[in-house]
Amino acid sequence: MKNAVITGATKGIGRAIAFALAKQGLNLAICSRNSEDLERTRSALIEIAPGIKVFTSQTDAANKIQLLKFAADAEQHLGEINVLVNNLGIFIPTSILDDSEDAFDTLISANLRPAYELYRYFGKKAKGSGLRHIFNISSIAALHPVINAGMYTVTKASTLSLSHIMRLEMQQYGVKVTAVVPGSTLTSSWDSVATDKSKFVLPEDIAAAVTTIYNMSAGANVDEITITPLFGQQ
Repeated sequence: MKNAVITGATKGIGRAIAFALAKQGLNLAICSRNSEDLERTRSALIEIAPGIKVFTSQTDAANKIQLLKFAADAEQHLGEINVLVNNLGIFIPTSILDDSEDAFDTLISANLRPAYELYRYFGKKAKGSGLRHIFNISSIAALHPVINAGMYTVTKASTLSLSHIMRLEMQQYGVKVTAVVPGSTLTSSWDSVATDKSKFVLPEDIAAAVTTIYNMSAGANVDEITITPLFGQQ
């Protein structure tokens, strides 16, 4: 069986990807700061895919020490990691001039550093290892900057750039790297806003794209995929 590590896997896009990969028969390592969310997610994953293993860790993935411990523990419990999904991210809706004093560090630590650190951790082992595919979840903001989410835009653009570098560095080892660029997606970020569900991308749409790309032939790679709402950004 193949093994996958997913950050931010208890909500939104990450959760949908976790369920999609579980249905593909992959063992999963997931982390969250909230132990109750982890247990609920684990139970639901086992229910839909009884044959898989699910390793959970109460981890603040924005904390480098905790993040790398999670990566090592995932290997210890599951074995070689074959798929890495860098999904963790937070959204702070302010312009850069209006940012709080800690906004820069907060957004870099949550939106960019985990992908960078996990790539270095697993990428250094890529030669001769079982690592086969890295998915980096970016945002349409990386392509079309959002003025009222300045640093979020910067971090997501950086994630997209990092993904391109990963792909070039990993080619020699036969490791695929895909950047996923979602438009307005119906996640908890929209909970306080009146929404029309039919005008959003759903987390399950992103997960379906990931599994389709994962199942492509060994010689094919999707460098970047953009998924946007039919009726435009919300």
